[in-house]
Amino acid sequence: MAKAPPLISLLLLLSAAVFLTLPAAISSIGVNYGTLGNLPPPTQVANFLKTQTSIDSVKIFNVNPDIIRAFAGTGISVVVTVPNGDIPALANGVQARRWVSANILPFHPQTKIKYISVGNEILLSGDDNMIKNLLPAMKNLNAALVRAGVKDVKVTTAHSLNIIAYELNGAPSSGRFRPGWDKGVLAPILAYHRQTKSPFMVNPYPYFGFDPKNVNFAIFRSPYKAVRDPLTGKVYTNMYDTLMDSTYSAMKALGYGDVDIVVGETGWPSACDAPWCSLENAAWFNLNIIKRAQGQGTPLMPNKRFETYIFGLFNEEGKPGPTAERNWGLFRSDFSPVYDVGLLRKEQGGGGGVRPAPALPAPTAGGTWCVAKSEATDAQLQGNIDWVCSQGGVDCKPIQTGGACFDPSSVRSQASFVMNAYFQRNGRTDGSCNFSGTGVIVGNNPSNGACKY
Repeated sequence: MAKAPPLISLLLLLSAAVFLTLPAAISSIGVNYGTLGNLPPPTQVANFLKTQTSIDSVKIFNVNPDIIRAFAGTGISVVVTVPNGDIPALANGVQARRWVSANILPFHPQTKIKYISVGNEILLSGDDNMIKNLLPAMKNLNAALVRAGVKDVKVTTAHSLNIIAYELNGAPSSGRFRPGWDKGVLAPILAYHRQTKSPFMVNPYPYFGFDPKNVNFAIFRSPYKAVRDPLTGKVYTNMYDTLMDSTYSAMKALGYGDVDIVVGETGWPSACDAPWCSLENAAWFNLNIIKRAQGQGTPLMPNKRFETYIFGLFNEEGKPGPTAERNWGLFRSDFSPVYDVGLLRKEQGGGGGVRPAPALPAPTAGGTWCVAKSEATDAQLQGNIDWVCSQGGVDCKPIQTGGACFDPSSVRSQASFVMNAYFQRNGRTDGSCNFSGTGVIVGNNPSNGACKY
């Protein structure tokens, strides 16, 4: 994990409330598998993930043969990590071939090794020798794999988002890599990724560097102060999207916007030495991360699927430092969930003595609806439609041509429909009908004919 850059400046107030709704099924998600603590043996971990969860990939921070071997035949892919200190030696082609022979060939393809991450957050280390040898090591390992006939293992490296140079009043579309690292280090790395069709791996952590006065913006919860990008008009309702789109913008500025992005680490601790860590906040953060991983995308990358590795699999009680360091896990050491984000298979039947996850807040009930205020302008209401239909997670087909609520002569009626859909979906709270003061809650059902609210 790394410290993230300061929060991008906040330019627009936009209030919206959200309620934690667990998905019926999650197709796949990756996790970081740390081992600092009294944790079960790798064979038990691999069996648990295979039989009781929908987690389909793990990322480890070494090349522990016991862990790699434990995932053989499970169908779960593994990302292995070259220790940072080994990077200078791997700038030698002979050493790289020896490394592949010792750490990949004995296990693959029985274990589905998907990526080799060459070190972790090397630029953040400030070690000039490692930085200088990072790309040569990546190229040599890739050449060693090709020479050995291994075509399905890609070589990458994980970056802290300190590689981005944020300006105080910056916008995601103007995100750029830090001078000195942009053209000298990252452009050649991105060129390598394009050539080898390997992904650019980043570790976006809103937890590090967010504004304590705007915690909700960091955890996808309302009310929050949103960000409007003045260059694109895109509205950002959370910090994670700003980090991802700033990264994409920096890549695009160098001419590499076509390179895939993989999220190597992200998460939120369920306990820390501050009030913003809780089971509910961690669950809500990671549920929203999963939504983005599975196709929700970001304002500049809509409907994009991001291969994502949540940090982490277990609460690691052996980690030093503040309370948060030991409370990033989805599961406890006995495999019971710390909280539920829908990753446990429903058919597991509670086997193995798994304790249920804590109950989370229930939605607000009642016959209430959200509609546009009479004094709201068409421009404001069109902005509401644009935001809800692109970022609000609402199905807007009913207001499109041929839909039951399609009314091209009335922006107000179409805005009311989508505003209410967002309101109903997100707990029917006052905040979820705010829309910067343009929404109002009513007690009469505004449905009209075939247009059902």
